[in-house]
Amino acid sequence: MNKFVKIPIAIIICLTVGYSASLVTRPSIETWYVTLEKPVFNPPNWIFMPVWTVLYILMAIAAALVWDKIKENTEEVKKALLFFIIQLILNSIWSYLFFGLKNPMLALIEIVLLWLMIYETYLKFIKINKISAYLLIPYLAWVGFATVLNASIWWLNK
Repeated sequence: MNKFVKIPIAIIICLTVGYSASLVTRPSIETWYVTLEKPVFNPPNWIFMPVWTVLYILMAIAAALVWDKIKENTEEVKKALLFFIIQLILNSIWSYLFFGLKNPMLALIEIVLLWLMIYETYLKFIKINKISAYLLIPYLAWVGFATVLNASIWWLNK
């Protein structure tokens, strides 16, 4: 299987994870989330879906480029993809903690772990394929911003 098959497979997987997280997010956006006090730098709600769609596609391409090196460096690729899968799972769990359980504090603890796992994935990817690691930089930046936003929402509403 070449990378032009792996990329669509990875995109489908990542977008499916994003979609499943949105199922718990959407109902809370117009009910619970609107009642929260938010910092002045809180983006408008409409921005999140296009940003996350782009990020999931970039993540998927990054993972597929690493996956494409499996025959050359089997053990390193398997380890890198394991970290990728763990961070992808943590990514979806955040939505359930924040929007599903309506628990910004627990979500804050989890998003810090998520950021650290994304960074570790970046470090693993850069050893295998530099482009794949660079594709994770916008994701790292966005989750860093989301961490500050999550912390601010928790602080303003505790």
